[in-house]
Amino acid sequence: MAAAPAVYTIPPHRAFADALAAGLIARFGDSPLGLARGIVLLPNNRAVRAVTDAFVRRAEKGLLLPRLVAIGDPELDERLGGLLDPADGDPLPPAVDPLDRLMILARLVADARAATGDPAPAAEAVRLAAELARTLDQLLVEDKEPKRLARLIDPATEPDLAHHWQAALATLELVLERWPRELAARGRIDAADRRNRLLDRAARRWGQGVPAGFVVAAGITTSAPAVARLLRTIALAPEGMVVFPGLDLAMPADAWDMLGPHDPDPETGRRRRSIETHPQFHLKLLLDRMGVGRGEVRLWRRGGGHDAPAARTRAIGHAMTPAPLTGGWATLKPADRRLSGVRALELDSPAEEAQAIAIALREATETAGRTAALVTPDRDLARRVSAHLRRWAIEADDSAGRPLTATPAGGLLLALAEAAAERFAPVPLLALLKHPLVQAGDKRLDWLEGARRLDRALRGPRPAAGLAGITRHLGEGDARERRVRAPASDWWTAAAALLAPLEAAFADAGAGPRALIAAIREAASALAGDAAWSGPDGRAAADLVAALESAADLGPARAGADDIHRILRQLMDGTAVRPPQGGHPRIFIWGLLEARLQQADLMILGGLNEGVWPAAPAPDPWLAPAMRAALGLPGLERRIGLASHDFACALGARQVLVTRARRDARAPAIASRLWLRLEAMTGGITRHPRLKGWARAIDRPAGEPAPAARPAPCPPVADRPRRIAVTRLDRLKADPFAFYADAMLGLSRLDAVDADPGPAWRGSAVHRVFDAWLKEDGCDPARLMPRARAMLDETAAHPVLRALWTPRLMEAVEWVGRTVAEGRAAGRVPIASEIFGEADVAGIALYGTADRIDRLADGGLAIVDYKTGQPPRTAQVAAGFAMQLGLLGLIAEKGGFKDVEGVPAAFEYWSLAAKAGDLGHVASPNSGRSATIAAEDFTTVAASVFTEAAGRWLTGEAPFTARLHPEYSPYADYDQLMRLDEWLGRDGGGAEGEA
Repeated sequence: MAAAPAVYTIPPHRAFADALAAGLIARFGDSPLGLARGIVLLPNNRAVRAVTDAFVRRAEKGLLLPRLVAIGDPELDERLGGLLDPADGDPLPPAVDPLDRLMILARLVADARAATGDPAPAAEAVRLAAELARTLDQLLVEDKEPKRLARLIDPATEPDLAHHWQAALATLELVLERWPRELAARGRIDAADRRNRLLDRAARRWGQGVPAGFVVAAGITTSAPAVARLLRTIALAPEGMVVFPGLDLAMPADAWDMLGPHDPDPETGRRRRSIETHPQFHLKLLLDRMGVGRGEVRLWRRGGGHDAPAARTRAIGHAMTPAPLTGGWATLKPADRRLSGVRALELDSPAEEAQAIAIALREATETAGRTAALVTPDRDLARRVSAHLRRWAIEADDSAGRPLTATPAGGLLLALAEAAAERFAPVPLLALLKHPLVQAGDKRLDWLEGARRLDRALRGPRPAAGLAGITRHLGEGDARERRVRAPASDWWTAAAALLAPLEAAFADAGAGPRALIAAIREAASALAGDAAWSGPDGRAAADLVAALESAADLGPARAGADDIHRILRQLMDGTAVRPPQGGHPRIFIWGLLEARLQQADLMILGGLNEGVWPAAPAPDPWLAPAMRAALGLPGLERRIGLASHDFACALGARQVLVTRARRDARAPAIASRLWLRLEAMTGGITRHPRLKGWARAIDRPAGEPAPAARPAPCPPVADRPRRIAVTRLDRLKADPFAFYADAMLGLSRLDAVDADPGPAWRGSAVHRVFDAWLKEDGCDPARLMPRARAMLDETAAHPVLRALWTPRLMEAVEWVGRTVAEGRAAGRVPIASEIFGEADVAGIALYGTADRIDRLADGGLAIVDYKTGQPPRTAQVAAGFAMQLGLLGLIAEKGGFKDVEGVPAAFEYWSLAAKAGDLGHVASPNSGRSATIAAEDFTTVAASVFTEAAGRWLTGEAPFTARLHPEYSPYADYDQLMRLDEWLGRDGGGAEGEA
């Protein structure tokens, strides 16, 4: 009679690693060498560490541990332990390096796409190659020969196969035809293939007699055929055991059979759909492949010492009932649905969720010896919790690590690649120059001061591309712009020298990907020195760059600057950087992989929203779901079942807190199906009574808020300005506080870096064109349009933006040229442009620049102001605002414009905006139905308005009250400074009147 297989399960309410260690010590620890003669196979290196820690916790007088061997996790790029891959065994071809494999596959994908008439950029080929590598691994793990793909799936026999799937399959066949030859030429095999061979070799060897001592396979849930064959061998060995985590022995037989996999119906040939999303499916599939029935699995009798009540496992099993049988929840006894020790917390936002979790972890440290862990697949949530814990100097051990892209060293490499790819456009250039690793150390402060000066100089529209374009930009501009740009010139010369080799490499059309990666590496060393390659992230970055340099020539030949940046980002996203050990000894942050097989006293299961836990299945760009089913590959939704099993096992801890946020960063979030199951089965999970209040209270200031009063600074008269521009009178009258902040505090709004040319910039550019047209071309109509086109060609605006406003601007500029020519024919002659003037008015120096002054046929002067938008309404003039033209005329009357004599007789706005369907028109504040001031009286009225305002705020003692007339102060540059939202609308703080 054949021996029964020794297969066990440790239920969720017991901590797996501790229960396993306790059971092995009880059975084999009688003699000093009893454990040392044994072998324990575990799923991955993380499980090895967890079980090692469990043995250490029980080693009161010292203990010789069994040999702990990882069978390797292909998803983690882990290899088999030395026991399964002995150095002295029959040699197998070595596995191909993962990065070499990726680059070769990317080249094959690019070549195949080109052959099918659908070429792919190098970065896209690398992305598709990464997906193809995963598909190949799945084929190999499931014992499906990739080269048989064409025979298994024939598009001719699949009439329902969409065109894009047929195209993907055609590309896949071309790649798989060449891939074996690429491996053979290098004497390599796929890592998954080599793993299968080694596992089968171990199964054959142990089938003939296991090593002296015992062999235990624990915590292994991978349902791969090769793994199943090895586990069956171990289960049937005399001193062998297989121990599963969380296999449900109490599930009714009909529910167990419902999971699948199912045989085809003998009459229809159709196969019933398996429930791959169920947390027990992969375990059932593994038992089927082992040839072991669930009835042969026995319960592991030993506990871990910190277990939850056994009722927890029953409740978890009921909560995970297959969907068609959930109607049975209504008939469950209260004791079978109760989740004592499990509490829920539903917060409003991810930020509030992170705060509450951090407080719960902090609270756990108050009890001596108590451990607590956050388990979540949401890395953003994990990072937020880590940041909150630092408030209390708790450095959580985040074993899942961070992607290399989120570390300083990875960010530096990406910043270099992006800046070079975008030809040192201002935004990526400044991000690079201000990176925390650049010039770290004693030179850092001087370097940052120079970078800040460059930041000021690059505000506004983008300069010409390249380092030379920035150098030229710093030496150009009007007087005001040169005052801002000049301080950055000397510093920029030295900084540009460090970046010149990188620019040269990326500008070389013949440079291959290896040369571009080398240029990035050299630039990182030049800018940051050893800081670029030190620390865990620096070492990871150095390893990745070295490997990529070595493998780059194996990839697509045409990998340009844009491709290198995207390829680097993709590879860094897949590279996890884990900090060295040494965090808080009792507070942990685990991903789902790290949480397997281990528990803490308090388990916080965070991020329980649909699409996060479980995550939405990632699509396979190579194989349609029907194709995967025909090949016998796991469905895309099987990962949901694995995530659900992780949740069920973590739910077995003694104390559990499950959390979710009602919305994410963009929209309301849907609760996870796992959360909804618990709510529905229990009738509502018990809520945590205090954490939400604590999370909201911790950052709430003490006492009632004291909003700011409406600002009205009143400096001494002697300190008030005695000089004012004609364009600042409206601000002084409508918003005196804004005038005070500008003229007395010297605060001004900074333009955005790399800003699209806005109305103000377009107005300044058009003014320069008209100024040069008069001074250099004598208003020759034939020279105006070429000047305007040259200005537009030099503008680094977005192509769409330029396409939208260039035709309108050119039409309006043409109208100006035509109107000036018509005026000259009638005796009106432009005599000055962009001319500065100043005069004393009411004891104040009033100054301004006239866009253009014309001599009329009768000898009078016409003051002209160009407007790219609509001119001020005559109602504004009647209210005492928009007096700029009148004040310029007043300066002219007083002889304030050099070499310009005469009496102003006309005041005109030449607007380039549309009116009555035409672009370009002349408007005057002294004409029209609502005009109340005649042209001959305009300077007198303007003088009166100015004298009244100057006497009130400049030579008088009136306070500079904020927002006196908001209808005439449309700009919000100083709203934050005046704390507008705190007083606007409150009693005594209305916008109308002066209060």
